Amino acid sequence: MEKAKKEKNELWEWIKALLIAFGIAVIIRYFLFTPIVVDGDSMMPTLVDGDRMIVNKIGYTIGEPKRFDIVVFHAPEGKDYIKRVIGLPGDYIEYKDDQLYINGKPYDEPYLDQYKSELTEGTLTQDFTLQDVDPTLEVIPEGYVFVMGDNRRYSKDSRHIGIVSEEKIIGSTSIVFWPFDEIKIVK
Repeated sequence: MEKAKKEKNELWEWIKALLIAFGIAVIIRYFLFTPIVVDGDSMMPTLVDGDRMIVNKIGYTIGEPKRFDIVVFHAPEGKDYIKRVIGLPGDYIEYKDDQLYINGKPYDEPYLDQYKSELTEGTLTQDFTLQDVDPTLEVIPEGYVFVMGDNRRYSKDSRHIGIVSEEKIIGSTSIVFWPFDEIKIVK
């Protein structure tokens, strides 16, 4: 009888341990970090189709997106997109002759150097202004960001879907954890 009681107690301890582990996993998955798979070529060469990444969901609950962060957000089509933050609230965005200008000041984009060096003709990023994207905007309003993919010729981004509400941003990502031989931190 003592042995049966001890086995029952041990079983209960195992069940409690598994429930606690499951609860912790759920909290981490839904509130802190979540995996995502890159779908498509819009962030090449920085990210490639099939890369698996970790999304930090807590970073923007205590802070705000920074220029050139790679973020994951809920897009209008009901999908989640991975893009790079180019413009922040209060910014005026313009591209001219493959050069990014923010509030009239040129900005370097070193993550585009590989693609620009491989171009045989034309520019990577077509000329546009913020008004070309949305004629009602003079600057990016508070609570919104302007995002673009690194593969500028083949990216559906703020030039097509408009500015993105910060409320739609799931989090930032910079860690590729799969494929195993491609583990890296991206910037």
